[in-house]
Amino acid sequence: MQYRRLGKSGLQVSALSFGSWVTFGDQASNKTAEACLQLAYDSGINFFDNAEGYANGQSEEVMGSAIAKAGWARDTFVVSSKVFWGGEKPNQVGLSKKHVIEACEAALKRLRVDYLDLYYCHRPDPDTPIEETVRAMDVLIQQGKILYWGTSEWSAAEIMEAYSIARQYHLTPPTMEQPEYNLLKRHRFEVEYARLYSQIGLGTTTFSPLAGGILTGKYNDGIPPDSRLAYTEFDWMQEKLARLQAQGGIQVLQELTAIAQKLGASLPQLSIAWLLKNPNVSSVILGASRPEQLEQNLKALDILDTLNDEIMDEIEIAISRFQEIDA
Repeated sequence: MQYRRLGKSGLQVSALSFGSWVTFGDQASNKTAEACLQLAYDSGINFFDNAEGYANGQSEEVMGSAIAKAGWARDTFVVSSKVFWGGEKPNQVGLSKKHVIEACEAALKRLRVDYLDLYYCHRPDPDTPIEETVRAMDVLIQQGKILYWGTSEWSAAEIMEAYSIARQYHLTPPTMEQPEYNLLKRHRFEVEYARLYSQIGLGTTTFSPLAGGILTGKYNDGIPPDSRLAYTEFDWMQEKLARLQAQGGIQVLQELTAIAQKLGASLPQLSIAWLLKNPNVSSVILGASRPEQLEQNLKALDILDTLNDEIMDEIEIAISRFQEIDA
């Protein structure tokens, strides 16, 4: 396993991390979740990602129970939560000081830890002043309940506003952003955020490295009835796949698969390794509904050194043939 600094902070996170979105408390059984977590930990992963909105908090319950059962030393792992979607009532949603602090307390209980290493604002909240959210995060840091705070899917302008407010009032600025980043979605990470990496030392923990499964190639011939996209709650992913198909994206996926095969790898492994070639990526969050899937994706590290300039150019030529599918 490789380890990278989280932006300009001193925190070391594994280049590959493990997240529980749409699996824990939903697709995967508790036994499978425990097996995946232990495999990740034994493979050197030290960052485990979660959120209050994942399976309505059940995902954090499952992860917290599994970690407690495994008995890992607290200084050997990094755990996160994200705040925004906590419930249906007015103060259970958003980034008000009340919800930010109460959601943190609830996450600590579900995850069975005394503090969160990373705490994210899961989305920007147009109904709450950014200054209020920055001050709430600083309170939690001063109380020792979180160590670092950041954002997820915020615009560069919003991140800079939060950073500037923190500096102006001598508060703790955001350390990291958690954006979607993959071969099919690049603009925000590579263009919009470009100046933030050097200007404020922004760290990144990227999610959806396989574009919701599209970069596995399993949807090239349609949607299998037992796959994630077959469920109605993932109709937004079905629309993304349809847009990709309309642009001739399936041929691009086939070309990428051929490149991967030249390296003795799979398309998912190539996709993950490609992300790791970007020095502004602190950690790539992997998801898995079974240990075998996680084990295969971890092998992306084995081909990282084979992605030379020639291979990277081949990949660039392939993916430049269509526009970002959800820009």
